Amino acid sequence: MIAIEVNSVSHPSAKEHIHHHHDSPSDFVAAVEHASEERGLRLTPLRKEVLELIAAAGKPVKAYDLLDHLRERHGNAAPPTVYRALDFLLEHGFIHKLESINAFVSCHHPAEAHQVPFLICDVCSSAQEVCDERVAELIEAQAKAFGFRPQAQTLEVHGVCKQCRKA
Repeated sequence: MIAIEVNSVSHPSAKEHIHHHHDSPSDFVAAVEHASEERGLRLTPLRKEVLELIAAAGKPVKAYDLLDHLRERHGNAAPPTVYRALDFLLEHGFIHKLESINAFVSCHHPAEAHQVPFLICDVCSSAQEVCDERVAELIEAQAKAFGFRPQAQTLEVHGVCKQCRKA
């Protein structure tokens, strides 16, 4: 068993990831369009539409909820279509999949590859990306100490967010 302690600090450290959070869904989509263009990726109209739906949701959204929205607009959308779009967006780091709830959220910094933990509220289903490289680095160091070579990290912490605790 590996014990990991993450201390909360009130001041930024050199290890914290400094980045720009996109305040609106349209700003986020524009950032993804820019990143796609820079990388020579094809953000098809359907991929963009799925991305817009995820960004507009403001909280984790399930694939079949996306499919329902697409069917409202297009009538004939099928699950493989949605999953192909999600696979593309995941592969290129534009969205994250929250494995424990099988849902998707937009990435706070889609122009950069990274591993981040999430805080997931079990009351309102909100998800907060924890943007601190020290967490991923600590897990990597522990894995290395055990001679383990990680290929991916998924860390999701469930609880109750500040707004729900106040309610």
